[in-house]
Amino acid sequence: MTVVEIRKPGGPDVLVPAQRPVPVPGLGEILIRVAAAGVNRPDALQRAGRYAPPPGASDLPGLECSGQVVAIGPGVSRWKAGDAVCALLPGGGYAEYVTTPADHALAVPAGMGLVAAAALPETFFTVWSNVFMRGGLLAGEAFLVHGGSSGIGTTAIRLARAFGARVFTTAGSDEKCAVCRNLGAELAVNYRTTDFVKTVKAATDGRGADLILDMVGGSYMPRNIKALAMDGRLVQIAVLEAPVAELNLAALMMRRLTLTGSTLRPQSVAAKAAIADDLRTRVWPLLAAGRIAPVIDSTFPLAEAAAAHRRMETSRHIGKIVLTVSGRQA
Repeated sequence: MTVVEIRKPGGPDVLVPAQRPVPVPGLGEILIRVAAAGVNRPDALQRAGRYAPPPGASDLPGLECSGQVVAIGPGVSRWKAGDAVCALLPGGGYAEYVTTPADHALAVPAGMGLVAAAALPETFFTVWSNVFMRGGLLAGEAFLVHGGSSGIGTTAIRLARAFGARVFTTAGSDEKCAVCRNLGAELAVNYRTTDFVKTVKAATDGRGADLILDMVGGSYMPRNIKALAMDGRLVQIAVLEAPVAELNLAALMMRRLTLTGSTLRPQSVAAKAAIADDLRTRVWPLLAAGRIAPVIDSTFPLAEAAAAHRRMETSRHIGKIVLTVSGRQA
């Protein structure tokens, strides 16, 4: 099969096509013929040598895909050959075939094409587990997500709105802010020109946000603390600026704030399966009904994975970037 390998740690040009044997599904796994694969920030971090795959995972990048089940391993009863699925992957998505635990796959939502379906797993697993399962977002609460035009951000806006929250977001340009508002954000703040703390406080009559989803870290920590309401929660899912931050513990205690965070890839097979079960029950019906959908920025053929990474690293994209691999992708 054709794959895209990381030749050595470095920039996008270290992503090169190669040939490898088709993997064989093990106990509890399925083999998917990949139609399309999502491109995510962790792929770029792995390519740069800053995010090693967990033990036993493929060294190929790619944490999500869509396609057709072509073989099942021992102990699998949920799927059969020919099923159209999208799946969270431990790695290996930049390839024509990939294996993954069967319980990490979900049926392609009714009426959705495979390109759009490939953009679902990584962001929907991440947002659902952190905003709803960990962060406990409730209808009517004020929710702030940073980076609203990213794959995570666009997903968070749509899911939070679908479940009745007030949604605020930050983005890096007026154009991106307009997109966020069109997706359902009540307020979109250009962080380059406007203080998001003051703006969110003003929009909530001085209360602040009940929940913040942050992937920046660094200097955003003290500002996030100021922007939170009493009993507010901050969920950290990445540290694009810096992993070290200054924290006022007195403010944490006096306002009864909760700080938490997680990363998705190192979690256990069982933990990811539990997220998939929740998504299947509570979110997939919304996708099938057309109430929410992923935002696709652009597509690139698998052989042009380097160009896809360059696009992502400009930060000009809005929503998800997807690699088209094989088969029907409508």
